[in-house]
Amino acid sequence: MSNETDISRIKVKFFIEGLGEAEGELVRFLAPRTIDTMVRKFPLEGRAAIWKEEVYFEIPIKMGEEKAKPTVETGTIAFWPMGSALCVFYGKSQPYSPVSILGKVTSNLEIFRQVKSGTRIRVYVSTV
Repeated sequence: MSNETDISRIKVKFFIEGLGEAEGELVRFLAPRTIDTMVRKFPLEGRAAIWKEEVYFEIPIKMGEEKAKPTVETGTIAFWPMGSALCVFYGKSQPYSPVSILGKVTSNLEIFRQVKSGTRIRVYVSTV
């Protein structure tokens, strides 16, 4: 694996209190400024909120939209500028307002279906 690949794709883990872990991948070219800012602040932690088939939690980042999209695919990891929140879309839900797409959940997406409002979630760079 080349260094370039390491830099452009950042493996992350979601630790969900009481449920376990999911893995994901942030793809830098999708939203480089947002991703760089987020990674510098890792680990990020917050309490889950639920909207339709989406889990999101507020993170300490204030940024405008970056290549924002009004629709997403299932499994998308995104940043919601309006709510300063990190979002995971685990079902057919669409964002409340445009989001900056950051990457995808690569394993255990189903775990997000079991998340309840207020559950603590931590996101950090996976070293594996």
